[in-house]
Amino acid sequence: MDFSSKLLENAVNEVSQLPGIGKRTALRLVLHLLKQPVERTQQLSQSLLQLRESINFCRNCHNISDTELCEICANPNRDESLVCVVEDIRDVMAIENTSQYRGHYHVLGGKISPMDGIGPGDLTINSLVEKVKNGSVKELIFALSSTMEGDTTNFYIYKQIEGNDVTTTTIARGISVGDELEYADEVTLGRSILHRIPFESSLKNS
Repeated sequence: MDFSSKLLENAVNEVSQLPGIGKRTALRLVLHLLKQPVERTQQLSQSLLQLRESINFCRNCHNISDTELCEICANPNRDESLVCVVEDIRDVMAIENTSQYRGHYHVLGGKISPMDGIGPGDLTINSLVEKVKNGSVKELIFALSSTMEGDTTNFYIYKQIEGNDVTTTTIARGISVGDELEYADEVTLGRSILHRIPFESSLKNS
């Protein structure tokens, strides 16, 4: 792709680094910004800088938050003894959109994937295990995507907390095998949360 401006080329190259954004889409976005009032670009730049510099991760569940404790964990109407284990914030948002879940979350920050060099130590599994051992969790819901990496992560956590007084369940397989949680429709995802099954049953069926 030939550019008439080095400044334009640099901007397109930076935008195209974003997931799912190719050079042509990046060019379209950059040209769109050039047509907007300069204040729009300044507001966008400022909001991104502020996000990068000021964002927090909840000390309890590791969800992205503006404060030390996220709104979900700080809400006294949520059931802290019920913890839903998810991969990242997109899954929290997907489940919250169903309005079918009133417990807490634990964001792992990924899934165990040796092929990608991601091991248990790269995730927030240790703090989850400590939470269970402290006795504050009565039920742990595994809500990772039904992929090989998701199932491996579920099983690893299950073995780490085995012997503790905690019920382990997994969302019902209304979510197709191989599907990512964030792409499931709200009705299907809501039903999967409501009709969760014991995790041991999922091991027998796998």
